[in-house]
Amino acid sequence: MSEPLIPTPLKTSRFKVPGEGNSAAISVVTVVLLFGLWALVTQMGWIKPLFLPKPQAVFQQFTEYLTGAANDKPLWDHFAASLSRVFSAFALACLTAVPVGIAMGMSRVARGIFDPPIEFYRPLPPLAYLPLIIIWFGIDEFPKVFLIYLSCFAPLALAARSGMKSATQEQINAAYSMGASYSQVIRHVILPSALPEILVGMRIAIGFGWTTLVAAEMVAANVGLGQMVLNASNFLRTDIVIMGIVVIGVVAYLFDLLMRAVERRLVPWKGRV
Repeated sequence: MSEPLIPTPLKTSRFKVPGEGNSAAISVVTVVLLFGLWALVTQMGWIKPLFLPKPQAVFQQFTEYLTGAANDKPLWDHFAASLSRVFSAFALACLTAVPVGIAMGMSRVARGIFDPPIEFYRPLPPLAYLPLIIIWFGIDEFPKVFLIYLSCFAPLALAARSGMKSATQEQINAAYSMGASYSQVIRHVILPSALPEILVGMRIAIGFGWTTLVAAEMVAANVGLGQMVLNASNFLRTDIVIMGIVVIGVVAYLFDLLMRAVERRLVPWKGRV
């Protein structure tokens, strides 16, 4: 008679998810190498300054704009205008898209109402419906904010909708078995489970907001980082264009770091077993 099969114990996996601290040094080295490569190719004259100026030229423009010595508005004026537009649109999107996403995750009626328009316009680039926004709302401040708002709304609503499915049926049944009401289950079980995905959706939404900034400030803007970049590109001032791009990228990255810190504070259990 053959011996019975005895299941072998599962080996503990040695795979470890790398922490953010482990990759910080690698990121710093990568940035330094990229700047070094940029300085090398421009210093050796391999690329003409019209296409890629030297880092010194870009830093000089940054200094002139920062001190108000440039033949344009100071950098702080452009920065304040763009920041106001992006964060006004982002705050409005958070106040409207999150409830819409929660409603879509909980109700078939809400999903049937909001899903078609969101899925229709979500893949469209902002420049596609920018002319309509100008025709409908003119060229004041509202269409600029509204265009950024539309780019933030869809990813935030879809993230909130997806997050509503994060709570397991066991968690919901356990809450009901302890006497929780329907509203208490939503407040204390479903919403906390959905919060990690909502926060990720906020990070994605603010990224879309910054990428839409240049398109939004094409609408008769006379101040703003996007307007500064567009105006410099018309005069082939590549150094100012790159300086504006770097400023926009750095600001967006700093806000993303802030959102990560908020995420660690509000949902410390995320990613832990």
